[in-house]
Amino acid sequence: MVADFARAATDRGIPTVALVARAFSGRGRYRTRLRGWYLKPDHSIAVAEDGHFYILSVATSLRARLSGIELAPSVPPLTIGEGARDGESLPLATLLALRLDEPL
Repeated sequence: MVADFARAATDRGIPTVALVARAFSGRGRYRTRLRGWYLKPDHSIAVAEDGHFYILSVATSLRARLSGIELAPSVPPLTIGEGARDGESLPLATLLALRLDEPL
């Protein structure tokens, strides 16, 4: 499903951006070598051009602040935000479809 999204986004010409991870504390931003599409407005999750799903929250690291961070792909949950407050969870398929339909 996520790989299909990456292909569809590329086919539709949706531009990619450099993906940035954030510290769990919210007090730091970390460069990654990834380009892709953020799925949520808070930029906490994304799909990269390689068709993998990434969670963009990391532990604080001075070394990573200087040199960037390597992220491993994650297994995408079928429901994003499960266990969150009412109205904050959404099926992954719906979130991907909404992202594809956003105006450029």
